[in-house]
Amino acid sequence: MLDLLITHANLPDGRADMSVAVRDGRIVEVAPRIDAQAHETIDAGGMLLTPHFVDPHFHMDATLSYGLPRVNESGTLLEGIALWGELKPTLTADAIIERALAYCDWAVAKGLLAIRSHVDTSDPSLLAVDALLEVKRRVAPYLDLQLVAFPQDGVLRTRGGVDNLKRALDKGVDVVGGIPHFERTMTDGAASVKLLCEIAAERGKLVDMHCDESDDPLSRHIETLAFETQRLGLHGRVTGSHCTSMHSMDNYYVSKLLPLIAESQVSVVANPLINITLQGRHDSYPKRRGMTRVPELTTAGVNVAFGHDCVMDPWYSLGSGDMLEVAHMGLHVAQMTSQDAMRRCFAAVTTNAAKVMHLERHGLDVGCDASFVLLQARDPIEAIRLRATRLKVFRRGRLVAESAPAQAKLFVHGRDQPVSWMR
Repeated sequence: MLDLLITHANLPDGRADMSVAVRDGRIVEVAPRIDAQAHETIDAGGMLLTPHFVDPHFHMDATLSYGLPRVNESGTLLEGIALWGELKPTLTADAIIERALAYCDWAVAKGLLAIRSHVDTSDPSLLAVDALLEVKRRVAPYLDLQLVAFPQDGVLRTRGGVDNLKRALDKGVDVVGGIPHFERTMTDGAASVKLLCEIAAERGKLVDMHCDESDDPLSRHIETLAFETQRLGLHGRVTGSHCTSMHSMDNYYVSKLLPLIAESQVSVVANPLINITLQGRHDSYPKRRGMTRVPELTTAGVNVAFGHDCVMDPWYSLGSGDMLEVAHMGLHVAQMTSQDAMRRCFAAVTTNAAKVMHLERHGLDVGCDASFVLLQARDPIEAIRLRATRLKVFRRGRLVAESAPAQAKLFVHGRDQPVSWMR
């Protein structure tokens, strides 16, 4: 007896009219037809069944704090960092936990069941670290929360920055982070990458570095990150996030850089909504797009994922936890409009993002967790186009969220009729 049987589902890889069988929270069979009894059977009706969405880059300690203590009027990264510095002395653990839990509810409703969140370690009290570790414990039954020790003010620039970061790791934070372009000099930035990668190697941790979140083409810490990954044998365990300076680099240098990133197996996370909002603020016209070179990185064999980064905080005033909105923006900014490229944008918020987080049982293969989303769309491209309604969200075979199908009734042509945006 199965616990759950999904029938007549389309899958992201193009297979149509498929059945997916679930027992004890795992997928036990995927086939065109499954003849078995189940406690619950759901007819997908040709809609898209996809592995759950994954956000590989977020800042949950700051989420939903928009307007505290004031609004970012310039819209720049640096004013956002300054605002966060003003807000930190007033933060309480209860407030961080309350906002983070509210956001996790938003995420689950959108089919987002795994988030990698950077948490600021610059405050020696580590208040935000303790708060998000508590959030991680509370949401564990329905959401995977992976935490990155992130020295927001610079690990070398901040007094006690290295010790703070190590203490955060001792408390149970999962990943080593950094922000080399915010150190006082380029030399210090490179030194911080070396130091932080060595800490990760010693402790057996993953690495996720804010890298070159700048319009400066001379900000080249991704090169150092790829080198240190090679030197320390961290292949496949390292991520360079943002990498926006690459949009301003000359093509010759990038032609050298891309193979280095690919060879070191460093993943890259672009954050389309934030990158195009914060970058290019000092340009008049023409204005730079601000996002890293996603198509070129992908062609070079680099694993590229998309993150949401921020929702209603000092850096970004919008957002709802919808990774299809992120994919939609990434598609436009990167001009990835071929059929294959649009499908790659869908992968950037599902399978590629899961690879960044090392989620071992993410997918729709036998043995994977039965954590998937039934979307009101027939394929990944339609899902992005419509930012499709999440009809049902399952976590390890258990229904955790559902929404009514999106439908409008049109009163024209002398009669009322339903309207569908699918073709």
